[in-house]
Amino acid sequence: MSPFLRGLTLGLTLIVAIGPQNAFVLRQGLARRHALLAALVCSLADTLLVTVGVLGVGAFLARHPALTGVGTLAGAAFLLWYGWRSFQAARTPSTLDTGGQSLASPRAVIATAAAFSLLNPHALLDTVVLIGGSSAGLSGEGRRAFLLGTILASWVWFFGLSLAGRQLAPLMRSPRAWQVLDVLVGLTMWAVAAGLVRGMVRP
Repeated sequence: MSPFLRGLTLGLTLIVAIGPQNAFVLRQGLARRHALLAALVCSLADTLLVTVGVLGVGAFLARHPALTGVGTLAGAAFLLWYGWRSFQAARTPSTLDTGGQSLASPRAVIATAAAFSLLNPHALLDTVVLIGGSSAGLSGEGRRAFLLGTILASWVWFFGLSLAGRQLAPLMRSPRAWQVLDVLVGLTMWAVAAGLVRGMVRP
């Protein structure tokens, strides 16, 4: 798998998990109230965090060969754990809560979207630590392609979610749909982890 596709795949599998960003963007899409603004803020925040992860954490690990293997193995281990968690979630499927009031003020939308993106420890772990560590074994050009793939994943997902909110709402409220999605996410996570380890042992 090319670095770009690896980044795109990893970005999508991380971002589609149930979380406050998704619920917020979808809720604004359902109400048709500044949904694109919410998607823009979430996408920009993810772009910032992913860039820090890949060009900061990932580049730092790459400059220290002794740490590259550690960062890659840590990323693979986290992906295996994340995949296992997805399989466990599939056993007791939940739904994406899109209830509650949507925000009408553009300022409130910006502030809330930024808070969900930048003050969420889970999002920080995914973008800065996991994605950054997963890029440690890539060269400069490969790292940039990986970064572009992960950034594209955020923009495609959030804007797609905001534009298709009304059509996606019934699916997002179905436990069976999330069960299938959790299984697919788990399989993809394990496949990416295997690719990271295979890249380490390949001569």
